[in-house]
Amino acid sequence: ILRNSIAKNRQSIAQPVRSHRPMYQIVLYMGLLLLLGLIVMYALGPQRANVMNYAYGTNYSDTYFFGKQLTSVLIAVVAFSAFYFTPYKWFTGERSKYILYAGFALCILLFLSGAVLHLSFAQETNGAYRWFYLGGLGSFQPSELLKYGVLLFLAGFLGRRSQQGKLNDIQETIIPLGIISGLSLLMIVFLQKDLGTGISLIAIILSMILVAGIDWKIFKKILAIVALCGLVMIFTSPHRIERVMTFVQGDSHKGTSSQENKNYHIQQARIAIGSGGLLGLGIGKSVQATGYLPEATNDSIFAVMGETFGFVGLMAILALFTALLLSILHVAARLPNVTLRLIVAGIFGWIASHVILNIAAMTGLAPLTGIPLPLLSYGGTSMLFIAAALGLVFQISKYTSHKALEEGESGQDLSGRRRLRRTRYASSSRI
Repeated sequence: ILRNSIAKNRQSIAQPVRSHRPMYQIVLYMGLLLLLGLIVMYALGPQRANVMNYAYGTNYSDTYFFGKQLTSVLIAVVAFSAFYFTPYKWFTGERSKYILYAGFALCILLFLSGAVLHLSFAQETNGAYRWFYLGGLGSFQPSELLKYGVLLFLAGFLGRRSQQGKLNDIQETIIPLGIISGLSLLMIVFLQKDLGTGISLIAIILSMILVAGIDWKIFKKILAIVALCGLVMIFTSPHRIERVMTFVQGDSHKGTSSQENKNYHIQQARIAIGSGGLLGLGIGKSVQATGYLPEATNDSIFAVMGETFGFVGLMAILALFTALLLSILHVAARLPNVTLRLIVAGIFGWIASHVILNIAAMTGLAPLTGIPLPLLSYGGTSMLFIAAALGLVFQISKYTSHKALEEGESGQDLSGRRRLRRTRYASSSRI
């Protein structure tokens, strides 16, 4: 629906429909996921603190990790509100390029500060420089800002090219698109050695160009180039080759520690999910989080939730993510404005890639990528920007038509329709 309506109707309206009530389901699903993450972190916090204190000689209190997560949630709520109340034109106009430039600049600054100048605020972690360490304020991952900048800039760029009828023009559209995408991936995958975030960025870009209605022949060529670049990214990095080989070997080599068995992480994740059974062990009774499962509060949070809430709980979590993603698609399918539709499509690709990659890795369906589970994993930067993205979707949902666009409707100014104030939410189905 998204691709066909945009491909056949390439003109964007100057003004969207007059604002109406936003889609409150987005707030509901986001709030439930954040609350669930807080509950689990409250239960896991003491265990995580004990593991860190024993392994690294730190002195974390039992409430340290819950307090940090609560702070991240509050900041995420502020970001959501800021991007809801700030008019979307502020982000989608000329200012979008400055967000992109800021992302590039911070990624370069991080690499130079760490790899060249060896400054204390750019510490090496597992052979890579991915965060600015800000002392008591936490850390900041500039690649998340770059993803947001690419999303906003390319949405405006592709929207203009679509309106001009130049979406499939090699010189005007495809080459600039390739340059921006290539430079962004260079910053993230090669300078920061973060393939997981790079895959998420690719998902954003592909979602937007697919919805924009690019010619299928060109899209297939882009997919082929992406696949080739993916192979190059993997086979030019020893640790990525190791992860792929670990995934391929499966359970053929057993071991009792990560030193003996490179498949240790996924084995422990499976043990956690399997131990939960149908209804789970209960909150605060996780065994794997006591030191057996690596990154229990971050990348492996899905496995810990499986141990805690069981199969039924995991199905409920998947249902929440599915409902959130379907709500985002619901908004995108009803946007007459091409640029806004592309923004929402990119955000859908962003969140969906995180959910799919994280869960697939924890269940052994894909290699580990180190990508967090949106709104649930411990950590601030990813949660901050995903909440900001959802705040923008929530604002944009006020400018949808009352039904999914049909052929010939995209680009039509709907402000003169009768019963303008009665939107799709004026039906008997209400939250």
